[in-house]
Amino acid sequence: MVENKSYNNVTNFLCRLGEYHEQVHSVSVGDIFQINLQKMQKLPLMHINPTNVTTGDSSLTYNFQIFICDLADNDMASQTKQQSELTKLINQKNNEQEIWNQTLDITTDIIGMLRHSSRQSLAGTNDINFPKYFTTGQFTIEPFQERFDNLLCGWSFSVGIQVIDDFDTCNIPVTNLGAGY
Repeated sequence: MVENKSYNNVTNFLCRLGEYHEQVHSVSVGDIFQINLQKMQKLPLMHINPTNVTTGDSSLTYNFQIFICDLADNDMASQTKQQSELTKLINQKNNEQEIWNQTLDITTDIIGMLRHSSRQSLAGTNDINFPKYFTTGQFTIEPFQERFDNLLCGWSFSVGIQVIDDFDTCNIPVTNLGAGY
């Protein structure tokens, strides 16, 4: 666990994981239905959707749903010969299967970095003494497809990142009066 980390710290950490991954071209945060695909120029996209924060006795767990996705392309002319031969076997009208393959690889990379990567260090990959973020438990990775103006498909998973929070009441910005009647 990492002490004294705010929502901004945790969200920025997740964004950096996406930004540093060489196959992820855009990172966004917020409701998945607020994505403006007209303005998105570079995909695949890592989208971070905050879902809730749970409290423990002396901790907060920031929960997110992470989407790794790309737009399905109906232009099959851009396929490689191997993809084209496979497409004949499965008879698809777009590259959805290839997107699921690529985005699943990216998804498992992100999970690997969350589980046990030196890339979580604040000082880079060579210093293991700086605070790191960790998550526990197993992940369920679910395929999805959403129809906006185009078909967006990929994988999503939920992650909880736990940080220490002692709920210190000494520095709360309130008046010095009691609330009881």
